[in-house]
Amino acid sequence: MVTVPQCEIRNPVPLVDLVAQYRAIESEIDDAISAVLQKGVFILGDAVSSFEQQFANFCGTRYAVGVDSGTTALELSLRGFGIGPGDEVITAANSFIASAFAISHAGARPVLVDVDPHTFTIDVARLEPAITHRTRAIIPVHLYGHPADMDPILELAREHDLVVIEDACQAHGARYRGRRVGSLGHAAAFSFYPGKNLGAYGNAGIIVTSDPELITTLRRLRNYGQDEKYIHLLPGYNRRLDTLQAAILLVKLSHLDEWNAARTRHAAVYEDLLKNAPVAIPKPSPYADTVWHLYVVRSPRRDQLKDRLEREAIITGIHYPVPIHLQPAYRDLGYQKGAFPITEAYANQVLSLPMYPELSCPALERIADVIRDQ
Repeated sequence: MVTVPQCEIRNPVPLVDLVAQYRAIESEIDDAISAVLQKGVFILGDAVSSFEQQFANFCGTRYAVGVDSGTTALELSLRGFGIGPGDEVITAANSFIASAFAISHAGARPVLVDVDPHTFTIDVARLEPAITHRTRAIIPVHLYGHPADMDPILELAREHDLVVIEDACQAHGARYRGRRVGSLGHAAAFSFYPGKNLGAYGNAGIIVTSDPELITTLRRLRNYGQDEKYIHLLPGYNRRLDTLQAAILLVKLSHLDEWNAARTRHAAVYEDLLKNAPVAIPKPSPYADTVWHLYVVRSPRRDQLKDRLEREAIITGIHYPVPIHLQPAYRDLGYQKGAFPITEAYANQVLSLPMYPELSCPALERIADVIRDQ
């Protein structure tokens, strides 16, 4: 039984509160920004290399390369392994569309696989039938902060000589069997979109790896294909992490474990308060230490529940209402409605409840009261 302490009620209750987070670390953030402004080095300044090394250490990898978004992190990881036109890359049907867009932008074809009904992550039993002679890589998605089941994925990849790139864009600090996500595959992509567990104040991302050849290629790809200015070794891009965002992320990284612990406490309160409510609540797998980027419940009356909560000034989200294979952008993949029944069913049922470290205890009770009374 979780004891919920008495706290001040906040009204309304947002899905995420970035202002509350800023206020808690305002002086640290302001000092970090000021230091960058005083130096005047806004592209690939010292803060970028410092953050790259600290984030690599955090994940348990040797290297990291900062880029402009999580989508770029996935795309450049694929390009770094030479994956492109004519290749296929397998990923989860239940994910944000950027997981598939990155594959498409690299020139390869996304091949989708349905998800496990308990974890919402890729169903490893469905992976091998999806492999063809064109398959080059698997991108397991650590969705909502819960790691995919990596051991059987990695074993299958070894058997078929495939690259594994973790989509860890929602899972900063999560662990699989005691190891941080990001350190499990050949490379991993993280997003620092503002609402993420570790979020910038704009778009930002990073790739982590322990492969020295890959990191050299990635550093060139993100910066016009060059090691030194105006000497371009390959056709590169302007996909760099800027210095201001890196300085902000350096400050926030020092708080990440504390913030993730607060999310875990909130999840425990939700579980206790909602155990007899008319919704299905998430149950992490024994192998996973999830970081609760989102707290996602399921209800056959999802839309009515969402409306009821919002009438009480409780803001929720839907992640995600239209599956990748049913998006207009992917008609050419040839998937029909019914191709991925778990993903399609969940698209009509999932509801993300407010989740952020500063979420107040009575707000949790208030949210649960509305759900129980529906």
